[in-house]
Amino acid sequence: MNHQIETPIRSPSQARFRSREERIQIGKSLRERLPRSVHAIWQPPAAGREPIEIIEASNRGRLQELIPIRYGRMLRSPFTFLRGSAALMAYDLATTPKTDIIVQACGDCHLLNFGFFATPERNLVFDINDFDETLPAPWEWDLKRLVVSFVIAGRDSDLSNQESKAAAIDCARSYREHLREYSRLSPLEVWYTRIGVEQAIEMAPDEKTRKLREQMMAKARERIIEHLYPKIVTQTGGRNRFVDQPPILYHVNEPDWETLVREGLEDYRQSLPEERRVLFDRYQLEDFALKVVGIGSVGTRCYIALLFSEDNHPLILQVKEACPSVLEPYTAKSQYENQGQRVVTGQRLMQSSSDIFLGWTKGRGGNDFYLRQLRDMKFSLPIEGVSAVQLQRYAEFCGWTLARAHAKSGDAATISGYLGKGDQFDLAMGEFAIAYADQTERDHAALVDAVNTGRVEALVEENL
Repeated sequence: MNHQIETPIRSPSQARFRSREERIQIGKSLRERLPRSVHAIWQPPAAGREPIEIIEASNRGRLQELIPIRYGRMLRSPFTFLRGSAALMAYDLATTPKTDIIVQACGDCHLLNFGFFATPERNLVFDINDFDETLPAPWEWDLKRLVVSFVIAGRDSDLSNQESKAAAIDCARSYREHLREYSRLSPLEVWYTRIGVEQAIEMAPDEKTRKLREQMMAKARERIIEHLYPKIVTQTGGRNRFVDQPPILYHVNEPDWETLVREGLEDYRQSLPEERRVLFDRYQLEDFALKVVGIGSVGTRCYIALLFSEDNHPLILQVKEACPSVLEPYTAKSQYENQGQRVVTGQRLMQSSSDIFLGWTKGRGGNDFYLRQLRDMKFSLPIEGVSAVQLQRYAEFCGWTLARAHAKSGDAATISGYLGKGDQFDLAMGEFAIAYADQTERDHAALVDAVNTGRVEALVEENL
């Protein structure tokens, strides 16, 4: 199998480089065709939009016995519905006005897909941390999904529409202002930038916020394999084994299963850079089990692999099925045959630093997967009961982070030229976020009705 990584985006300026000033002007000229104010509008299609059908279509190919868990998690609130309905929002975004300026997009850009994690140098950074749907696409699709998530999260925390909308506007403003800053840097300087924990603490506006951020950093540093594996691993017959917790964590009982797993791991090994193969070879497989994760991923084939070094040091890898991106029906098809390679390449392109064990494989049954460490200081902000001020400050960090990610692959100067220095686009994002949050609440109600009438089956977990 060919594991060579290729660049997923071809710059339109390859034939002839243009100066930053020229690209700023190109962006400004786009306003004639597409005024910034039109981004405020959300109008569902007159016909053909059936949210439950779109969500049901996204279940194709998944493990059908797990689908009720997915619906149960989506039922909990409009926010959990949003998290599980990336396919529905992709359908909707494709109907909205677009600039046609392409970046490597996250594809599922909501506020809980941002957070802290450890770099290979063991530095704690803030960045995007979910790339299952990554694909080249218009930059505004990511930003629109992100600002909507702030309004819905605000409503879930009983904030007013005005407070929630302010967070969405702050997110868009932060994106616009930081993207302009990145447009002034060299491509290499953009690649070197990152948002470190020290920056986040130093930028705290007061002592209370500083202490809160220090507490979050301490929690992130505790989220490591050494703290996790004793809670989910036991010894059986002298062998370390995951503790079955069906239907969330359980062993797969299929013929030749261990052989299939070892074949997949050997193929994965070939996707790693050679020096990482040396590191990976210091560990050997001990156990393998299916583990249900997230909301949108429920029903896809997600596993965890338990490995140990010679001196009994644990390593747990997450093995996630990579399906075609929800964006693919509305933009160019991925150039990668293996969807796991698509995810890995997109993640490396958007993040400031990526997991050292990030790689991909293909199962004998034809399913694509990507692998990473299960937990390496990964931590997202708890949003339950968040205050208006906290939500706005977090929105600024997320907008900043998305700007850096888009600047790595896209033309920051052209986008900045389109956005301008004023707040017209920011205000449009606030209006769109409110309108689409209303739509999400209606769609969530449609799911509740579908469950109540028996159209779909949902399993609501008591201790989620």
